[in-house]
Amino acid sequence: MATAAQNRRGIIAMMAAMTLFCCNDALMKLAREVFPAGQALALRTIFAMAASLALVVFMSDWRKLPLGLRPVVLARAGFEALCALTFIWALGLLPLANITAIVMASPLLIVLLAVLLRIESVGWRRALALTVGFIGVLIVMRPSADGFSAAALVALAGAGFVAIRDLTTRFISSDVPSTVVSLTATVVVGLLGVGMSALETWQSPWRIELAYLAGAALLVTAGSFSIISAFRNTDVGVVAGYRYSVVPIAVLIGWLVWGETPDGIAYAGIALIVGSGLYTLHRQRARPDSQLKPQGDKPL
Repeated sequence: MATAAQNRRGIIAMMAAMTLFCCNDALMKLAREVFPAGQALALRTIFAMAASLALVVFMSDWRKLPLGLRPVVLARAGFEALCALTFIWALGLLPLANITAIVMASPLLIVLLAVLLRIESVGWRRALALTVGFIGVLIVMRPSADGFSAAALVALAGAGFVAIRDLTTRFISSDVPSTVVSLTATVVVGLLGVGMSALETWQSPWRIELAYLAGAALLVTAGSFSIISAFRNTDVGVVAGYRYSVVPIAVLIGWLVWGETPDGIAYAGIALIVGSGLYTLHRQRARPDSQLKPQGDKPL
């Protein structure tokens, strides 16, 4: 179990990451009004690579770049790429607040996966909270008589990839700098974007949306570094709950930029998702009913 100071550091890093990611999402949504998903990812990666490399040099971690080829680091990068692809594709079709709420199921999925992988045990109260949270996800996704929308299902898949990515982060040895982990993810995301863009009709990049992608690259690089730091040497059950700080930010940005406001039903679903996550956090802190088991020979 992490110390209180380590958890505080993780909480601050998580809240910083959520703010940065939400601003990145807003710029990517603006860019997606013009660029297809693969092209948007590929173009953003050009700027993100420069920012990530600059961060590696600034932190004097360039000698440790070969550590980015470790299987667990590459695996995390692969899940990061799937997160980015599914989220950015859905971002062009769903309101920012709604897709953010769906992806906020990831802390619940983290706990569920931790239970399935037998690295954490959960009592009946947290199991009930998980159930309520997923009901909230269904409400936000709003299935119709014809079934769920493709965009909502892709967003939910993205939440699953986020959960797997964040759990994988905990298995990365502490001798691998977060800057190297972030750069590896940036490269893999870019490769996936280039591969997907080969199937798309590229739009001329010389427009204002390219500036949006440049800004998004800086934000996502800083956010990636923060999210990696948030899950290293911390208690995942404590830190993950602060991911919900992004919800009011997404609602505010959606309203200011696009005039999007969730309706009453969507707000009810968001409340269930956030409430279940916060209750899970409360149970973890007030009366833990789970213990994370150590993995490997390094502190997690």
